[in-house]
Amino acid sequence: MELTGKTALVTGAGKGIGRAVAEALAREGVNVALLSRDRAALEALAGDLTARCGVQALALGADVADRAAVEAAVAQAAQTFGGLDILVNNAGTAQFGSVLDMEPAAWERMIQVNLLGTYYATRAALPHMVHQGGGNIVNIASTAGEKGAATASAYAASKAGVIAFTEALMPEVRRHDIRVILLNPSTVNTELAASLGLKIGAEDHMLQASDVADVLVSALKLPPRALVRNLSLLTTNPQ
Repeated sequence: MELTGKTALVTGAGKGIGRAVAEALAREGVNVALLSRDRAALEALAGDLTARCGVQALALGADVADRAAVEAAVAQAAQTFGGLDILVNNAGTAQFGSVLDMEPAAWERMIQVNLLGTYYATRAALPHMVHQGGGNIVNIASTAGEKGAATASAYAASKAGVIAFTEALMPEVRRHDIRVILLNPSTVNTELAASLGLKIGAEDHMLQASDVADVLVSALKLPPRALVRNLSLLTTNPQ
């Protein structure tokens, strides 16, 4: 599928995987709406993408855990671009700790951002895609959602929720020619992973944000009749 001229909204676009995805889409000629809480960083990125790739880029400051803010941002993106072809639900947060040690507020925040944020953006974008007769939704979860681990109960539960939500959504909307793609990367070399003290390993052996972006773009470029339902992306030889 030709992506040039399509329109996309990427959540968590200010850094890490979200930024890499936005840049990869812009290089394909996709107009991008960039959403995160740090609007100043997004405005700088939007200007850079427009200058380098010749696409329209829109900075949208919003917390994905705020349903009203997400709905307003999606509406603004669709109005600015005249529609919405691609939604990438990437925004996420992580914190580790045992069930007893982690404060309930931190546990709840991960559910609000990782799971409810995905739901809010999807629910806001779907009417636009149904109206225009098709679209693409990519939900970035994690291999952590496939198998829980000690001290990761909140993160694993939130990502498992994203996986289940995606698997339920796909059969609901495929009759509208909307493709729903689940992407589950393992640990990726990002600022978030480093700040959490995760084992990054040797640079040439570690998944990079650009790797995730490349896989995502490849899935979108399949013929519209073809859908990659679930992608788990692993490091080949972790150190």
